[in-house]
Amino acid sequence: MNRGDFMCKINPRVDFAFKLIFGNEQNKDILISLLNAILEDYQAYPIQSIEILNPLGTKEYSKDKLTILDIKAKDEKGEYYNIEMQISDQYYYQKRALYYWSKLYTSQISEGIGYKNLAKTISINILNFNAIKEDDYHNVYRLRELKKNTDLTDQLEIHFIELEKFTKDLPDLKRTMDRWIYFLKYAEKFTETNLPEPLKEIQPIEKANVIIDRISLNQEQREIYEARLKSLRDEDGAIETARIRGEEKKAIEIAKNLFKKKFSVEEIREITGLSEDEIKKIK
Repeated sequence: MNRGDFMCKINPRVDFAFKLIFGNEQNKDILISLLNAILEDYQAYPIQSIEILNPLGTKEYSKDKLTILDIKAKDEKGEYYNIEMQISDQYYYQKRALYYWSKLYTSQISEGIGYKNLAKTISINILNFNAIKEDDYHNVYRLRELKKNTDLTDQLEIHFIELEKFTKDLPDLKRTMDRWIYFLKYAEKFTETNLPEPLKEIQPIEKANVIIDRISLNQEQREIYEARLKSLRDEDGAIETARIRGEEKKAIEIAKNLFKKKFSVEEIREITGLSEDEIKKIK
């Protein structure tokens, strides 16, 4: 089997592909550019360097098992980042985002750091569905006093970027963030020769486009990517059915089927929105 057998345009909105591209040590300049574009209005200084805390390894993924393929990183200021690409709609995604923010924040304690030295932790959730009631495609949340609108602390910051709400056309792409989001939304349509000029002007976007266009998945990676894509499509169909019928019993049926496929309690909880106790009763 030759290299060309697995040459196929991949969708970077599939979390496995997203992490393969942006969670790669060799592509840290791309990740830094994306982060700086998203955080431009919320940080005094741009990120200069970054350490990827959980680079993609073979033990982290499997074509038979759903895992969380987020990117955890730490910058030169000591601040932490959790970046997640999610293509499939999830129940209670706001709670999920807060949960994974809290896991990264509290993990600092296990490294021997006291409360005094806990670092700011930023969660960035890039979603291929709508999860927030706001009309804007980029919404940012912090802990604030309700009457005076003052921050309790800058330690918590959660970003939601909803691709479905992004409607700008090429002539409207003035900011680097808009260009990155446009690229992520339509990336699989571009090749090295047809990348629009506004995107070419951002060198890391051009580099990301070349990587996506040239990337050659080996057989194991191709099987994982395809299985991941199928799994996400299956989730979409099952969850949408449950929402239309408005029946909790549908979520229970989904949970039963996921048990048959060897999904864990935590994974089933994330997909169905059922509580851990409810899932254990089903099991």
